[in-house]
Amino acid sequence: MALTKSFKELVQRHVAADPAFGEALLREAVDTMLAGDVETGKAVLRDYIKATIGFEKLGEATGTQPKSLIRMFGPRGNPQARNLFSVLGYLQRQAGLELHVTVQPV
Repeated sequence: MALTKSFKELVQRHVAADPAFGEALLREAVDTMLAGDVETGKAVLRDYIKATIGFEKLGEATGTQPKSLIRMFGPRGNPQARNLFSVLGYLQRQAGLELHVTVQPV
């Protein structure tokens, strides 16, 4: 467990020191979910949320209880599309990003 905690702290410090890393983390979370690996995408998004605004502020901004958000992005969480897109929309605005889906040849 100590390794996990250290990794989470490392991610938080890196995001705080390098906004481009935070943006890349958010993009990676969304790309991973769109590629079908929802579990990993949620985990990356959870790390991004913890490293940036936290679940309390996100809950206030989206009108969702922080505990519900924590469960939603937890290992057994199953967010509804409405909640997921509400969170992603808010996180994009906070980061000053506008993510788009594009088709790439396989």
